[in-house]
Amino acid sequence: MQDRARDAAHLPVPGQTRGVLRHSVRGQVLDALRAALIDGDLVPGEIYSGPALGERFGVSATPVREAMQQLAMEGAVECLPNRGFRVLVRTPGELAELAEVRALLEVPVMLGLARTVAPGAWTALRPAAEATVAAAEAGDLPGYAEADRAFHRAVLGLAGNGQLTRVADEAHRRAQGARGRRAVLRTDAGQHVALLDALIASETATAEALIRAHFAWPPH
Repeated sequence: MQDRARDAAHLPVPGQTRGVLRHSVRGQVLDALRAALIDGDLVPGEIYSGPALGERFGVSATPVREAMQQLAMEGAVECLPNRGFRVLVRTPGELAELAEVRALLEVPVMLGLARTVAPGAWTALRPAAEATVAAAEAGDLPGYAEADRAFHRAVLGLAGNGQLTRVADEAHRRAQGARGRRAVLRTDAGQHVALLDALIASETATAEALIRAHFAWPPH
């Protein structure tokens, strides 16, 4: 498993309360498992036990099981009583449904923002877009997943609807991995930068075309 996954599972510093400690470890293990799923370190179709993963991360089985239960709620794994957890494979139909949900949530909002938000606000998002490019060029799949979601949260945040941003972010998380081919990530990241260029230049028609292309399914 990559260093990112191992580092995310390190225990917090001493001195924290038991409740905070448990929550922190569970959150770190959850982050590590998500990174491992995206990077392919946890293989679709394989079964993993809580104790074995706990040993792998250097923690007890309890935070691993709690994290896996969260992933089961997100549709990433299946709980198998007395056996562990099986990593699920999303079917083409499920991936298409997730893509449709994301498009329904994000495209209308982004089209509205493209027509109403001043160019200066878009300029402030350039570092977030460039972070996706850097992760894509490095072939860092977990890093790209984080940067990609951060960029989309920043864009949707301009609408001022926190509930929308949270719901869209959860749909985005569930869909991640579908665009896992590195060439596709580079295209995806390039669209972020091109979109900002168009918005900063007030080229609304170009921006709208890029927004629709960004959410096209399947990705090219």
